Amino acid sequence: MVNFKKWAVYLLIAVLCVTQLYPLFWLLTYSLKTNEEILSGDFFALPKHPIWENYSQAYKSGHYIQYLTNSILVTVTTMLCVILFSSMVAFAITRFRFKYGNLVMLIFLIGLMIPLQATLLPLMVVFKNMHLLDTRWALILPYIAFSTPIAVFLLSGFMKAIPHEIEESAVIDGASVYRIFRSIIIPISIPPVMTVCILTFINIWNEYILAATFISSTDLKTLPFGVYSFVSQYQVNYGNIGAFLVMGAAPVILLYFILSEKITKGMVAGAVKG
Repeated sequence: MVNFKKWAVYLLIAVLCVTQLYPLFWLLTYSLKTNEEILSGDFFALPKHPIWENYSQAYKSGHYIQYLTNSILVTVTTMLCVILFSSMVAFAITRFRFKYGNLVMLIFLIGLMIPLQATLLPLMVVFKNMHLLDTRWALILPYIAFSTPIAVFLLSGFMKAIPHEIEESAVIDGASVYRIFRSIIIPISIPPVMTVCILTFINIWNEYILAATFISSTDLKTLPFGVYSFVSQYQVNYGNIGAFLVMGAAPVILLYFILSEKITKGMVAGAVKG
């Protein structure tokens, strides 16, 4: 019976690995095929002769460096703002013990329930009146707004379990609230902060709806728009699209593997201590 349970667990893990890793493997093989091989309908076949030129064409024709730079600027700016704002809010809610703390937390939780699509028209009107359309701020501001609620939820769950005696000792030693926040709370909260970083990065890196709605200048477009560089009126270069998608996903995969241990610790810490 014990062996059966063990093999059942192994089988489940194997199924999960296949279902999660095969799409990445399929995309990689897709990026090395010609249009004829892709359109033949044999989805599981390996490329007969890998076409590495797809990557060089995707790099040049897809304006990869330009779109990558725009994505990095928008994503990094958003991540820094989300970490700063959400950590300050979580600190205030969990450490100040004011009677409206639960109400403030509820407001942020309501923010998790608002669908992004429902805000497109109001944001369009607001940004038009503020002359922010077709600027990076038209992306950064909504990204911050939609990423902050989940960040506050994760960070507050962790900060709530930090012993108050630590702050009391710091106050006795003459530390101000800002010093406590900067030198004690933030260093202790590094695991959930890293979790917030990667979740924010993944969500923004692949976002398309807001970028397609608020950005029209080619100079400001982000990586998801590079796919359209290979679509013309009479032809679609599927191999180049696959190569561009691999190049676009590579930074996210690399970042996840680098920070995977910290991300896991952050999620577990928030779940247990919340």
